[in-house]
This record gives sequence, C-alpha cells and structure tokens, in this order.
Amino acid sequence: MKPSEFIDENELYRKAMLLLYKNLGPVEASRFLSVVKLKRIDSVKRHRQWQETLDKDQFFKELLQEK
Repeated sequence: MKPSEFIDENELYRKAMLLLYKNLGPVEASRFLSVVKLKRIDSVKRHRQWQETLDKDQFFKELLQEK
C-alpha cells in the first residue's frame, strides 16, 4: 500500500480489533474501547461547555477578520 492510500474503513476497523484482541486479550481490549468512548463523551461535554461561554457575534467577528 502506498503511503497516500487509505484502506477501507471496515478493513481498518477489522485490523485494529484483531490487533487489540491479539495483544491485549478480549477483556483488556473491551476495557480500552470503553475508555476511548468515555473520553469522547468528555470531549463533547468540554465542547458544549465552551459553546455556552461563546459570544456568537464576537466569534464571527474574529473569524471573519482573519480571512
């Protein structure tokens, strides 16, 4: 595979799962996947908290000035 080519997402997921299960075992692989999911929820929560403090008008003013 060339460095600029991507494999199909299903194949990527399959290979990643096989590596996790082979190297960690089923219990630790499942535990790892749970941790990743929890961190994703935390990042969404952080983003929503950031959005709550955001001044929409100021944000767009700054955004449009940078172009």
